[in-house]
Amino acid sequence: MEAFVSFGLCTLLIALISWYKTKSTNLRTVKGLLLAGKNNGYLIVASSLILTNLSANQFIGENESVYTNNMSVMAWGITSVLAMLLVSEYFLPIYFKGGMITTPDFLAHRYDEGTKRLVSIIFLLSYIVNLLPPVLYGGAVALTGMFRLPDLWGISYWQSIWIMVWLLGLVGSTYTILGGLRAITISDTLLGLGLLLLAIVLPVCALRYLGKGDIFAGLTLLFSKHTNHLNAIGTAHDAIPFSTIFTGMLLVNLYYWGIEQYIVQQTFAAKNLKEAQKGMALAALSKLLMPLLINLPGLIAVHLYTNMKNTASVFPLIAAETLPDALLGITIALIFGAAITTYNAGLHGSSTLFVMNLYLPYLNKRNKKPKEDELVRTARRFELFLSFVAMVTAPFILFVDSGFYTYLQRVAGLFSMPIFTIIIIGFVNRKVPAIAAKIGLLFFMLSYFACEYIFAVQIHYLHVLAILFSLTAFIMVIIGCYYPSKSIQITSANTTQHLVVPWKGRYIAAGALLILMLLIYIAFSPLGLAS
Repeated sequence: MEAFVSFGLCTLLIALISWYKTKSTNLRTVKGLLLAGKNNGYLIVASSLILTNLSANQFIGENESVYTNNMSVMAWGITSVLAMLLVSEYFLPIYFKGGMITTPDFLAHRYDEGTKRLVSIIFLLSYIVNLLPPVLYGGAVALTGMFRLPDLWGISYWQSIWIMVWLLGLVGSTYTILGGLRAITISDTLLGLGLLLLAIVLPVCALRYLGKGDIFAGLTLLFSKHTNHLNAIGTAHDAIPFSTIFTGMLLVNLYYWGIEQYIVQQTFAAKNLKEAQKGMALAALSKLLMPLLINLPGLIAVHLYTNMKNTASVFPLIAAETLPDALLGITIALIFGAAITTYNAGLHGSSTLFVMNLYLPYLNKRNKKPKEDELVRTARRFELFLSFVAMVTAPFILFVDSGFYTYLQRVAGLFSMPIFTIIIIGFVNRKVPAIAAKIGLLFFMLSYFACEYIFAVQIHYLHVLAILFSLTAFIMVIIGCYYPSKSIQITSANTTQHLVVPWKGRYIAAGALLILMLLIYIAFSPLGLAS
């Protein structure tokens, strides 16, 4: 009962503060609803980036991978620091100078409107298939495990997943539609502070539980037994082989932090480029601290539980057994909020893409000039539609055979890397025409689908992504040599100069972050804790 009370109070408090801070934002305009009025400072940008990135999927999936493999899965978070720094230095200036609202806007400038529409549709498909349903499912697994709902309500695990999926979906939809992006970013800041505290409290409680009341005994046990699980240098048999960090993983991380609409939209809402870059650097620092929260419970579970059948329940089980009831309720509220935040950002990114890149151009072609409130109304209706589809399909992820997190990343490659490839080629080569971009998209998607789901190529999927990236880029460049583009218009928007001035301290921050990244890898290697 105490856990339920603290969960309710914490969730209500965050909602009330978010409402109070957003009541002055005009949500009847596209800028107010979709871009938070472009008035966010670096603290809110950083919190939004981390909380949008951090969903129950990671709590569930990464701890499961640590339990079944080792710490190699932390590469997704730790090595993303390099990608975030590259995005901050090279991608964000292009976006801000172009005054862009969605990442496919660049494609319209660089290629043509047809490429922009095609990529927008692929974005939407990826959100419908591989973002919104998995976020709801991951949140449902976490809440079901921590509240122990099957035992509490006397229902099956399958039934409790359905109930939690619909609860998360309904709450998330309401939050997004009524509050807009500004409400999401404010709640992100509050949740970010809460998760920072949780990253300290949960390991302490779990280690005390492991050491039977003695934290140092728990630490000693953690670092002296099953040390193979402390190794972040994955082998070919692990979920994340070390070699993939330098091939497909780097490319996926660059796409995620620099092109993924629901992530990049958080930086578009910054006051200026300087605030966006500072926010990205602070978010990168937070990524280096994440193993304490989303990997350590999996390590502790190795010592507490043997031969778990439902390995996806590792994190909920650790939290439920080691935290006091009041803290468990707050933890559930934070996990609930993290799931809602990612779900909200996905809905918001989807409606932005649909309204600005598909619906509005359709109306313009018919010589219709829609009013602001019509566009806002259409965005909200589209979010409701997507939410319904996600709530219906999410529970069936329970029947996926492979690990939850690996499943997410494999499917994501089908949508993300083709888009990444044509955007990167657009950045570096001005001869490649629009037809080459369309051919590249189709070639990459069909080839990857064939490699992963038809022929079952015996190469890690991250290496497959890197190989197909190189092949697609080569094909596009060759087409550009024989049929070069004759009209490229990459224009700059009428942006006030001070809005695109970069942050002067970015190089010092980048150096410090890269050194910390290397030290963490040395610590979780045979040279360090895994010796």
